[in-house]
Amino acid sequence: MLRWLTNYRREWLAGDLSAGVIVALMLLPQGMAYAIVAGLPPVTGLYASILPPIVYALFGSSMVQSVGPMAITSLMTGTALAALTAPGSALSVVLAGQMALIAGATLFLSGVFRLGFLAGFLSRPVMSGFTTGAALVITGGQIEPLLGGPLVAIHPPSAIIGLSSLLALWLAKQFLVRGLRALGLSARLADMLTKLAPVLVLVIATAVAALGLAQARVRVVGDIPSGMPTMALTLSAEHWRPLLVPALLIAFMIFLSSQSAAQSLAQKRGERIISNRELLGLGAANLASALSGAFPVTGSISRSAVNYAAGANTPVAGVISACLIVLVLWVPTTWVSLLPLPALAATIILAVLGMIDFTTLRDAWRYDRSDAGALLATIAGVLLLGVEEGVVLGVVLSLATLIWRTSRPHIAVIGKIPGSEHFRNVERHHVETLPEVLMLRIDADLFFGNVDAVTDHLENLLKARAAEGLATHHVVLVMSAVSLIDTTGLYALTEINRSLEAQRVKLHLTEVKGPVMDRLQRSELLSRQLSGQVFLSTAQAFRSLGEGASQEN
Repeated sequence: MLRWLTNYRREWLAGDLSAGVIVALMLLPQGMAYAIVAGLPPVTGLYASILPPIVYALFGSSMVQSVGPMAITSLMTGTALAALTAPGSALSVVLAGQMALIAGATLFLSGVFRLGFLAGFLSRPVMSGFTTGAALVITGGQIEPLLGGPLVAIHPPSAIIGLSSLLALWLAKQFLVRGLRALGLSARLADMLTKLAPVLVLVIATAVAALGLAQARVRVVGDIPSGMPTMALTLSAEHWRPLLVPALLIAFMIFLSSQSAAQSLAQKRGERIISNRELLGLGAANLASALSGAFPVTGSISRSAVNYAAGANTPVAGVISACLIVLVLWVPTTWVSLLPLPALAATIILAVLGMIDFTTLRDAWRYDRSDAGALLATIAGVLLLGVEEGVVLGVVLSLATLIWRTSRPHIAVIGKIPGSEHFRNVERHHVETLPEVLMLRIDADLFFGNVDAVTDHLENLLKARAAEGLATHHVVLVMSAVSLIDTTGLYALTEINRSLEAQRVKLHLTEVKGPVMDRLQRSELLSRQLSGQVFLSTAQAFRSLGEGASQEN
């Protein structure tokens, strides 16, 4: 697990150190902000930034992933807790730790039992729809803190500091990189400094609050306890049942979002992410978060990208960030207590608005309208039904889309390209066909979900040929794309063979893959029932049946 540490090189330390410092500066406002999104005291966000990245370094497979609080999982945590207790209460902290415990145990055991393949059950469009919907929900929830009250009762001093912070952050995001580049800074340094703009905005807002704005009833973070969190696990036995489903959904989302961040950065570094080790790492990180009195954590896409851009080479960067958070908690925290909530709300809003993904919607709309529909339906589910329901809806839509597509396999009538031994779709190419032979290429596995569609398609083709006055004496199923035939598929082939034989039509198979042939040879279809032959290649079937037709004529 610690192979990266045993092979650590001295020249990597400078990059890990700089990345650790920069990510720690990002974590200070983000950790507190996401704790507020989760309905917890701000300090719990700092607690969630200490042990989890250290423990992840022991088990995880990503060299540059930043593990800690994240917007979506914080929102899901807050949504689950809101139904059970008041935000910020002592019970909310207990229940948040309990959710981290359940999610962590689920992830860790999934890694032990090698269930990493489950990451494929949520499609990219549905994931995009969920994150977009979650971003809109988080934004809506921060409007009141930003303005100091509901829209009908805005608190002017709070609104001034909140909207000013939001404007400053937006201007920095849009123009600061170009301004720093114009001053002669490198693209990499300019980008990293721009990422730290929220820290500067919060420092300025805190200074304003220290000068007396708090007396104007602008809400601030309040007292932050100094020192390390107590390492203990406090549980509420009567809340296991209501927390179970939300925690399992959070575990699922932790793995999906972390896997996305880790895979994208691993590709840039020429490394490989091991899904089951990621499950172990994320599970252990959440167990550590539960022991820290914090809440569910995950790999942050934005912080991981900054970690990579800042020069991180190994998980040492995450350990350095955690140590710096510890240092912040050990020094007097009066300055943190004066941080205005409207400014913190502004950082949350601008951060999560970056999660809104119009690109995937545009691409899906152009490429596959069913994916675009699933994306929009997931957004609507999150907004109208709730976050947990949105996750469930996303999973259901992903599976439903998969089932719908696999139940309607592409089946092509094929013919021979003149002068070659290649066979292509008659509707796309100019091909040669045999008048009494129907050659079909099935571009999917044959299983219980699609055999009826295959049978119906074949029957419709035979009826259409008969209506055109074409006699059919042979049907050839080209199996080059078939990697599996389950028992239902075998029975369907047997029934097709029987039905065709009753019509004096022979059924032939060609290009059957080895594993499929091994199973078919154990059935009676090949040994006793098949009316036609099994050909090695489509070209061989074409020649043999063509010669047979010539001899009959």
